[in-house]
Amino acid sequence: MAGGCCGGCEPAPPPKDTAWRRVLWIALAVNLGMFVVEVTAGVSARSAALRADALDFLGDAANYAISLGVAGLALRWHARAALLKGASLLALGTWVLASTAWMAVSGTLPAPETMGAVGVLALAANLSCALLLWSHRGGDANRSSVWICSRNDAIGNVAVVAAAFGVFGTGTGWPDLLVAVVLAGLGVSGGRQIVAKARRELRVEPARMDAREGREMG
Repeated sequence: MAGGCCGGCEPAPPPKDTAWRRVLWIALAVNLGMFVVEVTAGVSARSAALRADALDFLGDAANYAISLGVAGLALRWHARAALLKGASLLALGTWVLASTAWMAVSGTLPAPETMGAVGVLALAANLSCALLLWSHRGGDANRSSVWICSRNDAIGNVAVVAAAFGVFGTGTGWPDLLVAVVLAGLGVSGGRQIVAKARRELRVEPARMDAREGREMG
């Protein structure tokens, strides 16, 4: 193999992917900015859906930061990062479900105008990130997890805008609460997909290393 090593030397780490890192930096900046916008709007508008979406932006920003940290490392580190991100999505989905139940009991009525305007802005931000990440969606667990997060967020933004119309039309907070439940479901589903793929890759990587060690000893 050209450029390979012989004997018992460790395989070289994969080369740095400049395009991947650049996309991650852009997505990180967009998500941090939108977190500030949505969490402020969610509090002022008393919207469970906007708060849930704001936490998604914060979680995605953390995910992009982790992905930047493992870029260029071996596959097992990508899989470990993906496993952490998948677990965080599962935890976030559970938190959203619990907070939505509390708001349903308290009978909070959100402001539909703010929900709609911020929802459209968030949708534009997530669609931009999803388009940037489109070419990386079929990579390892770490890369595909980043794509799944952006895809889920774009779907969630559409639901937030729909909820704003629902709140405006019905004069109740139930559309807002229902969207929060949808966002939680997306988070749990995406988290399960990421964790499953990461666990498969973590099982494959030690097997490859064991096979290589067996060849060296033979």
